[in-house]
Amino acid sequence: MSLPPLVEPAAELTVDEVRRYSRHLIIPDVGMDGQKRLKNAKVLAVGAGGLGSPTLMYLAAAGVGTLGIVEFDEVDESNLQRQVIHSQADIGRSKAESARDTIKGINPYVDVVLHEERLEADNVMDIFREYDLIVDGTDNFATRYLVNDACVLLNKPYVWGSIYRFDGQASVFWSEHGPCYRCLYPEPPPPGMVPSCAEGGVLGVLCASIGSIQTNEAIKLLAGIGEPLVGRLMIYDALEMQYRQVKVRKDPDCAVCGENPTVTELIDYEAFCGVVSEEAQAAAADSTITPKQLKEWMDDGENIELIDVREPNEFEIVSIPGARLIPKNEFLMGSALESLPQDKKIVLNCKTGVRSAEVLAVLKSAGFSDAVHVGGGVIGWVNQIEPAKPVY
Repeated sequence: MSLPPLVEPAAELTVDEVRRYSRHLIIPDVGMDGQKRLKNAKVLAVGAGGLGSPTLMYLAAAGVGTLGIVEFDEVDESNLQRQVIHSQADIGRSKAESARDTIKGINPYVDVVLHEERLEADNVMDIFREYDLIVDGTDNFATRYLVNDACVLLNKPYVWGSIYRFDGQASVFWSEHGPCYRCLYPEPPPPGMVPSCAEGGVLGVLCASIGSIQTNEAIKLLAGIGEPLVGRLMIYDALEMQYRQVKVRKDPDCAVCGENPTVTELIDYEAFCGVVSEEAQAAAADSTITPKQLKEWMDDGENIELIDVREPNEFEIVSIPGARLIPKNEFLMGSALESLPQDKKIVLNCKTGVRSAEVLAVLKSAGFSDAVHVGGGVIGWVNQIEPAKPVY
């Protein structure tokens, strides 16, 4: 369905702006009126990472007058494979500042507003209130539900995108005209069930594919042209080079935008989504060791069996000396238990300690009461014990 434009047009375009945006101006559906609306628009990007990079760059090139950036992280070398708004020279810099400088290099007429803080329930309403449109490029469920609920409560539209390995999704959520994110995903998946991009990886160019869709939807909403992805989920398979759509209907029983909403104010989204399950938290409460403790045990010749529960491709990148690879899924299926020694203390590790905590809960319930896991995982090991090894 077509929707009215989100913003009123600016008073005028300068001569320089007319020259810059001429290829927009000669498109009948955009024209002078649409470009003036883009100039008058205020768009907030949540994150300046994989999806935020192409989104911010193309929104800037398109002439969106004000771009806000919510980002508290610093540029890491592992970001450069996909976060194209940053460069080698930006490693160690604030992502928000790096993104701002790139935007200014693309279009000096854009006003860039930085929000260098973590988006949370106590600041999201004040930040979002100043913008016409939100573009969500985050990669964790807690922030996704926070963004959705805040937009519903403020009656603001937002463009959502998601990427993982070779697969991407995008949609527009606007509770006034269609469903919200909770209509599609009423509850987050169980903790540990869906790996993050940091655990599962992502094809770098996929960010450009989904980010450009998000930008396209943002322009359509701002200028009031075309049919936005309201009530439609776009699914992209990069390996098969296929796009398909799924209709998403407004859920009358939705907890946030339904007829009788039960969520009328922001909640604790970390608790709602969880990082690890309650079982894993309980198992790890008194069964977590540090990388330094593990090194001491190894040096002292302790009778331990070190098990790495990551995936084979991760194990090839870096591992703790002497570790044996048994992926997490083999524990969840039960097939790994029979291969574990009964006369050794089981020590589990993964990348950061999340997956190993989940496996620890499985082992505890199976009778391996003295099993432990390494807090901080192989990343902690490299940082504290073998800094010459690579991290990912």
